[in-house]
Amino acid sequence: MNIQWYPGHMTKTRRQMENDVKLVDLVAEVVDARIPISSRNPDIDAMVGDRPRLIIFNRADQADPAVTAQWLAWFKGNGFGVLETDAKSGKGVGQFSAAARHVLKDKLAAWKAKGQVGRPIRAMVVGVPNVGKSTFINKVAKRKSAKASDRPGVTRGKQWVSVDSGLELLDTPGILWPKFEDETTGLHLAFTGAVRDEVTDVEGLSCALLELLRDRYPGALEERYRLTEMEGLQGWELLERCARKRGMLVSGAQADTERMANVLLDEFRGGKLGNFTLEKPEDI
Repeated sequence: MNIQWYPGHMTKTRRQMENDVKLVDLVAEVVDARIPISSRNPDIDAMVGDRPRLIIFNRADQADPAVTAQWLAWFKGNGFGVLETDAKSGKGVGQFSAAARHVLKDKLAAWKAKGQVGRPIRAMVVGVPNVGKSTFINKVAKRKSAKASDRPGVTRGKQWVSVDSGLELLDTPGILWPKFEDETTGLHLAFTGAVRDEVTDVEGLSCALLELLRDRYPGALEERYRLTEMEGLQGWELLERCARKRGMLVSGAQADTERMANVLLDEFRGGKLGNFTLEKPEDI
């Protein structure tokens, strides 16, 4: 499946972000902890230049904790500040201010030397669609300031959010990039809902997800859908078996694979299947 999705408003958003980055001290990049590489827009590196960076591993509650630990170490080793969060519950969000100050410790020391003690930190929050940026900002600000949704593409214009006298956040719309460099990136983004389902083949997408989970987390499929002896089965066979196990049948006792595909994606995205990380540092 060659998945691509780049609505016209994203080009305008990119131009706006290129201008706005000049106004901030820090760029906080929210990634999906389940796909920490696929959910990083490569264009952001060019946009933000040498601005200090903080990588926020959101939805960490749905990721494999052992693999998240590997990723945190990998990003730290590559010079990034890191923070692990679950914006929905608020876990880890309270550490954002401290993490931002740690990344900016040299700049803060320079401000202090110049007598600019009361100057607030300005941070731009960026990321691909549907990684939880607005929910994260609302938790940090402790009020509903940014429009949030579980659908990609909800935030359309920039929004400044004042957290307190020492911190201001700039919420930005989620943007992808014009062409995904490989098929896996597009699939991973579609699995997690960063790409609208309307531009994908949902059944084909579910088949690909089942094959990935069969190879990396077979126990989850056994537990949730009572699947056994999966080795060698293709995705469509696994999807059909899932449908039958759930009693999803249409006339003629045929498996309702379309319905099952939608259920599978909903349960994966909602964390009902378990904690998964679909990428590991050694995959790079």
